[in-house]
Amino acid sequence: MLFKRRKPAGIVERLRIGLWPRRGFGRSARYVVLRLLRLKSSPHRIALGAAAGVFAIFTPFLGLQLLMAGIASWVLRGSIIASVLASFAGNPITYPLIWFSTFNLGSTLIGADTSLRIMDLQSRAEELWAGLGVMSADRVGAAMEGLWPLFKPMVVGSLPLGGLAAFATYMVVKKMIASSNERKRLKPRLRTA
Repeated sequence: MLFKRRKPAGIVERLRIGLWPRRGFGRSARYVVLRLLRLKSSPHRIALGAAAGVFAIFTPFLGLQLLMAGIASWVLRGSIIASVLASFAGNPITYPLIWFSTFNLGSTLIGADTSLRIMDLQSRAEELWAGLGVMSADRVGAAMEGLWPLFKPMVVGSLPLGGLAAFATYMVVKKMIASSNERKRLKPRLRTA
């Protein structure tokens, strides 16, 4: 193969690159912004899609966030591609901050006790994983029932925080796309003058 590594990356190296890219998250963020600027749609539709993607990353349903972003964007008639691109704002750096803030806000809003023990959560997560491994509905149901004290405040807290982040994303992206489109529209006039 033409561009293959001489020495294959080990498991530790692949894990490190998966958590922290070689060139950092700044390059990935620039890529997402450039892709958003190149989308062929109205600034309103692109901004709606981006807002749907950002709202989805605030939910605690980690495996379903891209699907949720796409469905929300489709229902709102936003850009589905923009929603998928914006959902990449969720990364190993932002997720702990998001989860911590949604859990604490949700606990405050519902008045729940936040003294969940890590050992209890670990054993409940292991039960869920084991139930998924054998595809036992009873074991999965029991594990989800045990994890509900964690998920309930996160779901409640994700609604206002996700809504606020989605609103801010909508405003910023719409202004960014509109100004980029205006620059593109004026650029040919500047060349001919």
